[in-house]
Amino acid sequence: MEPVRIVTGRAVPLDRSDVDTDQIIPSDWLKRIERTGFGAGLFSEWRDDRDFVLNKPEHAGATILVAGPNFGVGSSREHAVWALVDYGFAVVVSPRFGDIFRNNSTRSGLVPAQVSPQDGRRLLELVAADPTLELTVDVERRTIEVPAAGVSVEFTLDDAARERLLLGLDDIGITLAHEPEIDAYEAARPAFMPSLRASA
Repeated sequence: MEPVRIVTGRAVPLDRSDVDTDQIIPSDWLKRIERTGFGAGLFSEWRDDRDFVLNKPEHAGATILVAGPNFGVGSSREHAVWALVDYGFAVVVSPRFGDIFRNNSTRSGLVPAQVSPQDGRRLLELVAADPTLELTVDVERRTIEVPAAGVSVEFTLDDAARERLLLGLDDIGITLAHEPEIDAYEAARPAFMPSLRASA
């Protein structure tokens, strides 16, 4: 995955709480075997309502989703994160995330920016009032800034997740960062024991 350091873009206000993964990507979409193409199914049942926020032209091309509390609760499906990323979102802002969703996000390069309830409400109101506002999410500093509104808030992101995003490391990348140690361990193992290396 690519490193994520700073994301600047417009935002979509999703003023709903307790959004679960089945609402993010309905189960009908789980038959796909690829990790791409899920953007078309993002909030697909809600998008049947032409007044749903994602259907509004002023939010086309937005890269940040500002949601209510308890976003990504429910089942552990990674497809929810894949759908958000495939649709074009790089950041989701919420006062609280489902634990599994938050972990899945950082493994796929999606920033789960957890803010205080007060800051979450403030950001929702700002973006709803002016869809042209640009937000800047700085992963290294753990801040969200809205320059045109003179707003700067902090978000929480644990150190390991922050490093993973800044370095662009998925689980395989983290493992490969220890390749010299793995090679040294394998080289020292007795020949009769199973090995991770293919035999010559």
